[in-house]
Amino acid sequence: MSGGGDHNQRRPATRVVRGGRRAEWTGPVVNVPVWRGSTHLYAKDADRQAAGKNNADGQFFYGRRGAPTQWSLAEALTALEPGAYGTVLYPSGVAAIAGALLAVLKPGDHLLMSDNAYDPSRSMATGLLKRMGVKTRFFDPLDIPAYRALVAEGAQAVWLEAPGSLTFEICDVPQLAAIAGQHGAVSLIDNTWASPLGFAALEHGCDITMMSLSKHVGGHSDVMMGSLSAGERWYGALRRTAQDLGQVVSPDDAALAARGLRTMAVRLEAQTRAALKIADWLSAQPQVARVLCPLLPDDPGHALWQRDFTGGCGLFAFVLASDDPGAAAQVADRLELFGIGYSWGGYESLALPIRPADHRSVMADATSGRPALRLAIGLEDPDDLIADLAQALGQMEPR
Repeated sequence: MSGGGDHNQRRPATRVVRGGRRAEWTGPVVNVPVWRGSTHLYAKDADRQAAGKNNADGQFFYGRRGAPTQWSLAEALTALEPGAYGTVLYPSGVAAIAGALLAVLKPGDHLLMSDNAYDPSRSMATGLLKRMGVKTRFFDPLDIPAYRALVAEGAQAVWLEAPGSLTFEICDVPQLAAIAGQHGAVSLIDNTWASPLGFAALEHGCDITMMSLSKHVGGHSDVMMGSLSAGERWYGALRRTAQDLGQVVSPDDAALAARGLRTMAVRLEAQTRAALKIADWLSAQPQVARVLCPLLPDDPGHALWQRDFTGGCGLFAFVLASDDPGAAAQVADRLELFGIGYSWGGYESLALPIRPADHRSVMADATSGRPALRLAIGLEDPDDLIADLAQALGQMEPR
């Protein structure tokens, strides 16, 4: 929902605070007010007709095209994404995934999707896209030669995610995107884990970058929203498709997301620091077989993470040294400071038993069939979280 945006040379943490706060939208207050309204009024009919021809943020027209509350958030997100011309907002992350794929694909096209993509992205490919005549092939993003061969066979789009969902593999995004571009394929990426503060997706070769704003941007587990940012070439297609589908976000939700955005940098820094401390502690526990976290120096993807990323977040997983399929649920049930629930990126810590093999087609099972848990580290004191994990793991039966 933003074209152009506030592209300046200020550092990301400053842009997080300053982005989208135009004086004409905020007036004499700090935050952009919540503009609720389906109907926009015109002084004269000529003004109405002129507005209809100006399909851009900042132009009042009708509620579906937003108002300052939504425009401000979109502009702030654009300013965070180097190389972005504009950002489109959606009522959920999954809506953004659908909006991206529907904007670049048509019946008869071929999509390549990373095998470790978020499960709703996979379901989109095997459900909605399949019904509309799009063929999807899943690929191992760590196997560059096999991927190169698949792209050469013909693909209109490639869907990436780094790190991979649930198992946190880091792939060579610049190389994968470059190969796609050499064959005329659009490269899209789910960049929710790192956000543009931790990974500049467009600068690393991707054409369209997606975020679930329900996570880090919202930050308080009280809003559902998604976004797509792109350069000028693809921004227009994303915007047209979203408008054709009637996609619009509530101004109240946009205000919540904007509120969360202002503190995202400090929250991400604190959660990343805590996650690294907890992941390092878990690596030394006898009840843990493996920690899946690219922040750790001995993780297979750490070198690529260091090369391409400028930050991380509090989300990672670990595999238990147990053959009991119910062990992960037992550990989760014993935890006192970790809630059991979906999503992440909020201020509270979460634990979720996972079975990655249920969501893979070609990649090897990173858990080796053992029980595993995904942790989302919140803003609690990491030493308290470690003590909680210690008491829960300590009750496990010896191997």
